[in-house]
Amino acid sequence: MKHIYLDHAATTPVSKDVFDAMQPYFREKYGNPSSIYKLGQEAKSAVEHAREEVADMLGAKPREIIFTSGATESNNLALKGVAFYWSQNLKKKPHIIISSIEHHSVLDTAEYLEKNFGFEVTKLPVSKEGIVDPTDLESVIKDNTVIVSVMYGNNEVGSIQPIKELGEVIKRVNAKRVRPLQNNGKSHDFEHENSLQGSDPCSQPIVFHTDAVQAFQYLDCDVKGLGVDMLSLTGHKFYGPKGVGLLYVKSGTKFLSQQQGGAQERGLRAGTENVPYIVGMAKAMSDTRKQLTISKQQIADLRDYLVKRIAAEIPDVVLTGPEIGKKRLPHIASFIFKKIEGESILINLDLLGIAASSGSACTSGSLASSHVLTAMGYDDLLAHGSIRFSLGKMNSKEEIDEMMKHLPQIVEKLRGMSPIK
Repeated sequence: MKHIYLDHAATTPVSKDVFDAMQPYFREKYGNPSSIYKLGQEAKSAVEHAREEVADMLGAKPREIIFTSGATESNNLALKGVAFYWSQNLKKKPHIIISSIEHHSVLDTAEYLEKNFGFEVTKLPVSKEGIVDPTDLESVIKDNTVIVSVMYGNNEVGSIQPIKELGEVIKRVNAKRVRPLQNNGKSHDFEHENSLQGSDPCSQPIVFHTDAVQAFQYLDCDVKGLGVDMLSLTGHKFYGPKGVGLLYVKSGTKFLSQQQGGAQERGLRAGTENVPYIVGMAKAMSDTRKQLTISKQQIADLRDYLVKRIAAEIPDVVLTGPEIGKKRLPHIASFIFKKIEGESILINLDLLGIAASSGSACTSGSLASSHVLTAMGYDDLLAHGSIRFSLGKMNSKEEIDEMMKHLPQIVEKLRGMSPIK
């Protein structure tokens, strides 16, 4: 049986070059970066070299990069770190703004802070194409808003958010927040520890965070150009290893670290550094940047071919997210197959050795319909019929042709069995 993998938004295979770069740090250069002897310092040098490489690719300073276990931890650190810092320094409970189609690592973190600590949370609506309107952001900002988190590219429908425009909104608001504020708790400032004076709740700057997990392979992630203060990435979405990620934090951004127990990452994230995985992620990022233009166009062409074939050969199918040619990630094509459940399609495809997804890998197995699709205005019944195909650099037109030998028949069979007519 030929295996066809069409779920690259969930994870990607580790490339050979990345694997080769990681190997020495498992058995030969295995020192603890905190150790002062040569073996430890060799490991430390590898981590710091990776940090410099990563920072350069993001247009950041090396000291602005925190290595984590992945984007889930990075997103938690961003929201909790900022919210908890300002909870000590505001007269009101901090206010958090997220989009309604965020990954669950942002969505659930915001809801956790709201439920357990009484923080305010506002979820921005999206259009039918899954896009946030910057004017909606401007209308919900409050004097106690401390962080806005909007993902760069959506992992289910591929919509690309207007991050620069959203950043401009926040920049205008921050320009008016010029009065200093009392610093009652210990915080981390990437340039220096500074003591703020006064206690005006309108003086704290709004921190702008973006989850760029699906975007790095295909979009410009220069943090200065985007106008973001924090940015999350994870290695396994661009042919690096699972279990490693990063959080970019702009110099001067105030937050409380959330993991104690060591002085690693300048005291911002305790725990022995995962040296081989950090090296692997940096290598994967470097390789991705070198292949960006060619790989983006090749995958977009393949996605367009898939979309055209499904539209032509299967009736009652809706392409979700932006139209082809608009602000859409090149590797994601998500569909609603009316009158049947997406899970049934997936099972039938899997029996043929074809892997796809019904949405985010982090919510597979859940009986709930996609929060992304319901936020975009689809009802629960339709949302249950969703399938996401996400392509990678190893996919081919021949693989799409092979899948399309079976998908129309699978859909026809399942509709014939469905009670929904």
